[in-house]
Amino acid sequence: MKKKILVTGGCGYIGSHTLIELIESGRYDVLCVDSCVRSTPETLDRVKNITGVEVKNYKVDICDKDAFFKVFEENDDIAGIIHFAAYKAVGESVEQPLMYYRNNLGALANVLEACQKYHISHLLFSSSCSVYGDVKTLPVNEETPMGEAFCPYAHTKQIGEAMIRSMQVPNPGTTSLILRYFNPVGAHPSGMNGELSPDKPNNLIPIIMHVASGVLPQMTVFGTDYDTRDGSCIRDYLHVSDIADAHVKAMDYLVEHRNTDGCEVFNLGSGNGVTVLEMLDAAEKVVGHRLNYVLGDRRPGDIPAIYGDSSKAEQLLHWHCRYNVDDMIASAWKWENYLKENVK
Repeated sequence: MKKKILVTGGCGYIGSHTLIELIESGRYDVLCVDSCVRSTPETLDRVKNITGVEVKNYKVDICDKDAFFKVFEENDDIAGIIHFAAYKAVGESVEQPLMYYRNNLGALANVLEACQKYHISHLLFSSSCSVYGDVKTLPVNEETPMGEAFCPYAHTKQIGEAMIRSMQVPNPGTTSLILRYFNPVGAHPSGMNGELSPDKPNNLIPIIMHVASGVLPQMTVFGTDYDTRDGSCIRDYLHVSDIADAHVKAMDYLVEHRNTDGCEVFNLGSGNGVTVLEMLDAAEKVVGHRLNYVLGDRRPGDIPAIYGDSSKAEQLLHWHCRYNVDDMIASAWKWENYLKENVK
């Protein structure tokens, strides 16, 4: 019998790809809760085109507890929650920190209360490698201590993890996994679903794709004087479908009671650091022409370098990366062209 999984932020980038992977696993039924303030409801049309399954979305703000709890009152068979819904722009969090604390932590508080009130057995939390701060020893693993958060967004993830751990004592009936992932990029291999926001893009690959297609005239590389091999920031890029697949395997891990603790942490990364300039070079090879970019100053909230060790996830979740950097860029380019032809 299939387990019913509620995905918050399911109309978003990672959330929608996770819906696809959950459906295609054949082991789960899915529900979505997304206010669509920073996503679009049409995303679920693309999920249906890829999977053949229509996903129901409750268009409510998770910070509205009464509205959110009605979802559980209408669905008394929810076995697990995958919680993505959060604001995530580093620069914006520096400019509007209170908005980030109010939204990200308020939503999580309601998710945790729902787990307790409605006896939800399993919770997956979308965390981030940003919780490690500016680390000096790479790659980072799950035992790497958290450092000082360089931005309010990262701080909300640190606090969020602490909130989940603190709930283990009063609510031992919910087992949790915290997934700290690195930089999600790319699009579904079909090219029919990818990163899309009503606002202007603030992540590297969508910006590169917009420049490559002429939607944006140029882009800026923020910082070229870091202590890295070419002066630009180093990040661990991970295909979004690999991240989505990890969530399915993480839910399997909890459902099959393979966890050894009420709350466990896993890194999700490729283990390889790629600089911004290296990513631009790879993108130019895929799209077939030069990209118009300028070199700029450092951006507040950025750290010089981070990449991770995901051997724990490989060993216990039986997960590994299926896609490389060229695959990431090629899929993003397919998605960019799909957008030009199908999304007005």
